[in-house]
Amino acid sequence: MTEKYTLADFDYDLPKELIAQTPIEKRDTSRLLVMNHETGELTDKHFYDIIDYLNPGDALVMNDSKVMPARIYGVKEDTGAHVEVLLLHNIEGDSWETLMKPARKLKVGAVVSFGDGQLKAVVTKELDHGGREIKFEYDGIFIEILERLGETPLPPYIKEKLDDPDRYQTVYAKEMGSAAAPTAGLHWTPELLDKVQAKGIKLVYLTLHVGLGTFRPVDEDNIEDHKMHSEFYRLSEDAAATLNEVRQNGGRIVATGTTSIRTLETIGSKFNGAIKADSGWTDIFIKPGYDWKVVNAFITNFHLPKSTLVMLVASFTGRDNILNAYQHAIEEKYRFFSFGDAMYIY
Repeated sequence: MTEKYTLADFDYDLPKELIAQTPIEKRDTSRLLVMNHETGELTDKHFYDIIDYLNPGDALVMNDSKVMPARIYGVKEDTGAHVEVLLLHNIEGDSWETLMKPARKLKVGAVVSFGDGQLKAVVTKELDHGGREIKFEYDGIFIEILERLGETPLPPYIKEKLDDPDRYQTVYAKEMGSAAAPTAGLHWTPELLDKVQAKGIKLVYLTLHVGLGTFRPVDEDNIEDHKMHSEFYRLSEDAAATLNEVRQNGGRIVATGTTSIRTLETIGSKFNGAIKADSGWTDIFIKPGYDWKVVNAFITNFHLPKSTLVMLVASFTGRDNILNAYQHAIEEKYRFFSFGDAMYIY
């Protein structure tokens, strides 16, 4: 019988000074806490040591989604009030799901102007989670206008602006569409990936566009009642073929980050453990009791207390093991969250 957990079971005390506000100077010199998920054994390393834990014939899976300059500032046309908009995902055409501030003053029909009218948005729908559906009006190419007017959205606990906005992108980011970075991938460098490939490990890319779920806290005491927000994913024919070849030859599927995990496990759940090319929307909530179907090991950052991401990791390691690992990381002063250090769990 699967043990039932409450939200409080995934809480821990984190000193504020361990929340990383800025990225480390060189990506792969961040620290790496290596964990055996069965025994709970922990080893302190650096991220560049990850090469020692990947075997010839394994597949390293990475999310190539790119963060949009998704935060834009405008004014409400009828009052001149300042408005902040965070683009979450493109619904279709010029319609977008967004978070807007101050949302209470932005009713259906409200018009917001950006960049002295270079871009306008009309609120078309109020959404259940407090967000707004909007439709843009503009002349020219939307993404070019957005790159002129928008800025990369950083998580709310990061207070400083980045000198280099690309530092909040993975080095392999390609498919524009995320509202936040798949941050476990921020540790990879082109040089380290070259070493991985030279060792005989397959590099495989998929896409999951990170959306509202990244920003939404769990507020249900019974975690079974929490509803995940849907995010778009895609796994290509070539990627699926490579993963199946690795599997057939006895290699492991090693995921970079929870977004890669959620994509692979969504597909595995959909096709009874098989890996197939697929695309669509996922709201999978991986928590203790989940039966893992595809991923054999993974790289991840240290996550927020009481978050769905801590629950996901706990479903692989066991709750006691992951909270013990986090306590070790706190004692050893690892850096937490988006710009923090990493774990490798196998």
